[in-house]
Formats: sequence, structure tokens, C-alpha cells
Amino acid sequence: MSAPLLELDRTDETPRTSQISVVPLLRRLHFYAGVLIGPFLVVAAVTGMLYAFAPQIDDVLYSDKLWVEPAGTARPVSEQVAAAQASLPEGTVTAVQLFDDPEATTRVVFAAPGLAEEYSKTVYVNPYTAEVEGELTTWAGATPAVTWLDQFHRDLQLGAVGNLYSELAASWLWVLAIVGLVLWIQRRRTARRRVRAVLLPEKGAKGVRKSRSWHASLGVWALVGALFLSATGLTWSNYAGENFSAVLTALNAKAPALDTALPGSAPTAPAAGDHHSSAGGTEPVDAKSFDTVLAAGRGAGLDGPLELTPAAAPGTAWSVGQTDQLWPVRQDKAAVDPATGTVTARADFADRPFLARLSTLGILAHMGLLFGLANQIALLLLAGTILTLIFFGYRMWWQRRPTRADRKAPFGTAPQRGGWQQLPLWFVIPAPLVLIALGIAMPLLGISLLAFLILDGIIGFARSRKAA
Repeated sequence: MSAPLLELDRTDETPRTSQISVVPLLRRLHFYAGVLIGPFLVVAAVTGMLYAFAPQIDDVLYSDKLWVEPAGTARPVSEQVAAAQASLPEGTVTAVQLFDDPEATTRVVFAAPGLAEEYSKTVYVNPYTAEVEGELTTWAGATPAVTWLDQFHRDLQLGAVGNLYSELAASWLWVLAIVGLVLWIQRRRTARRRVRAVLLPEKGAKGVRKSRSWHASLGVWALVGALFLSATGLTWSNYAGENFSAVLTALNAKAPALDTALPGSAPTAPAAGDHHSSAGGTEPVDAKSFDTVLAAGRGAGLDGPLELTPAAAPGTAWSVGQTDQLWPVRQDKAAVDPATGTVTARADFADRPFLARLSTLGILAHMGLLFGLANQIALLLLAGTILTLIFFGYRMWWQRRPTRADRKAPFGTAPQRGGWQQLPLWFVIPAPLVLIALGIAMPLLGISLLAFLILDGIIGFARSRKAA
């Protein structure tokens, strides 16, 4: 970090009195968090905007595989699966995805030798002619392009190390949003029309005041969206996500797994719960069983797009589950005995605990799926607003730079150190406990904050000795 960034005096943000207040500390926290976390948020916003439009990207790149012209009545699923099996004889069918859009192809998912873990081969079949339209290597049902975008958004294609960037961005986004709101309300508390002064940019402002005004008012409008992206993003993260999952488990608030045990068979592990795609077993599958399972699922009231999954192990049922991710979602599942076509168990979305349903809906909205095009446009505007906020934040930093010949610097100075000395007692007493709790719940937030405090303390100590 450059020396001007760490310069700690001569700034228009410096507190001019020793009044008891949390504002000086929050101002310094907001400044440094914005400067250091801003680049991570830029990457997350740009890649998130691209991923939100994954359906349109798929249409451009893979329309020849995803869509066909309707031509009469669809062939039985068993014929479509048999055609896919003939085109990929070395693979084993693990799922079949059916859609209620008459132009959509049927997707037959295979486990195939030579593929990395969690990857599959998906064969796209024309439902009206049972002809294969092509095949792709997919991940959780996603095409190669969307898989690349998803992984780039999550980890910059760097694996476990890259995952730290997205979790760090999500961990700090809500902090920046809330602290920024507090600072802006505090600054505008004496305005005659306070609500308007908080929500809209300051009239007639110029220079750094104009940038600050736009930065803050846009931040107020984007507050709810930023908190939503932060919360839903953290549920997917490595460390905070694990803690969130542990809380759901402790509260018995996870979605119940579908019981696939057949009557009279030995108990087996239930099928997985909320994944994008369930993997069946690796044993050869009789294509005719798909017709039986589909008929049983439709008879049980499972309408809309469906995923049919063969038994994960001998003596267990097949599963048929709704995969409609558009509001109102359809996510019910049923276990079916392929020999008799009998539904042996159900796991309906409405029966999930409230937190499990809320988590599912939040994730779908984060992905831009829940409300279709409106959801995508909202994410585009929100990400664009976050990028604009970051632009104005860095612009303020540059506008506040010293310009005199004897003090010239490329960037502005930081808010003055020592804000902790002005903290009120009501803040000082609970603050350590709150910070410890946040550090446990969101480890990257706690570690990065601790690292900043240590570094800031070392730099301050060195500067004070130099001055002495």
C-alpha cells in the first residue's frame, strides 16, 4: 500500500473535537474497507452481472442443442433415453430432465469414464423424433459456458484459494453498506428536509461534496439489495456457509431428504436434498423404467419440468422431482418403485422448514432465476449501482488528495487514527463480544479486520516513534 494511503493527518474527514462519538471510528473503518475491498467487489459485480444472464448466453451458444421445432406428439421417454444410450454406449444414465416448454429438448445425463468429479455428459434429444441433437460436458446441469462463468464468479477459476475472494467480498459488503448509511444519516441530520437529503444527492454540490453526495444517496437506494447479495452469497461460501449450514442443522431447519427406501428392503442412505441435479446409481438402467416412473410422478401431481433419477443403490426407489425455479417455484419430490409404479414417499416444498424455503428462494433470486427477466434486470441494475458506488468512492479518495507543491500526493489522506478514544461506553462494552461473534460466524471478516487492526497499530506506532 502506498504511503499516501497510510498518511493519517491533514484531512477534511479528521474529527475536530474530542466529542464522544462512534462516527470517527466508523469513518475510518468505512474508508479502509472501501479502499481495500473495492477491487474484490468490482470483480464480484461484473462476473455476477454476466452470470445473471446465463439463460441468454446458453441460447446464443447452444440453441442447436437446447431447442427444437415442435412437431406433433412427443415420443415416449424410454425411446428418447434409448437413443441417448445408443449415442453414448460407454456411459450410464444418472438422470433425465424433462421440460414443459414444447421447444425444449430432453436432457439425458450420463456418468462417463474419464470425467472429473461432479461432471457429467449430457445428451440432448429431440422429444418429437427421438433423434440426438448433440452432447455437452456439464456440471450440475450447467453448460460449459455457464459452468465457466459460475466458477469464475465464485473463485476466479483458482479453486479453493479463489473462493476466498468471493467470501471476503460478501463478508464486507454488508458492513460497508450499513456503516455507510450511518455516516450519511449522521452527516445529513441537520438538513431541513432530512429524508430528502438522505435519499437524493445534494443540490449544487461540487467537487468532493458532489461525489460524496452521489455515493451516499445511491448507497441508500442500493442498501436492501446489497444486504440481500451479501447474505445469500455467504450461504454458498466455504467458512461462513459451513456455519450457516450448522445453524440450520441445529435448528432442524434443513430441507428433509426424500426417503428412497423400498418397503421390505434394508435401510439405505436417503437421496440428497437441495442440489441442482441429483446423481443416480452407476448400474445399467432399463430405459422402459423411465416411462413407469414418469407416469407415477405425473399421477402424484408433479407437473411442470421434472427430473427423473434412477435408484442410487439396489433396493432403493427412483426419484422424480419438480425443477421449476420460477416463482411460484415447484420443488416437490416423490420416490417411486420402478417395478410397480407405486409412489413410496414424498418430500414437498411446502413441508420444508421456513428457513429452508427462504434459503432456496434467496439462492434462486441471487442467481437471477426466481422472477425470470425481471430478476435479471434487477440484478443488472444492482450490480451497476455497486460499481458506480465504488467509482465515486475512489473518486472521492483522489479528489481529496493534497495538491500543494510541498504536500502533493496522488491520493487523499485517511481519516485520523484514534477514533476508539472517542467511543461511548455503551459501544465499548458490547463491542468485543459482538466482534468475536462476527469473527466466529464469518471467519474471513474477523481475520481481515484483525489483520487491519494489527497493521494499522504497527504503522501508527512506527510513525509516532519517527515523529518523536
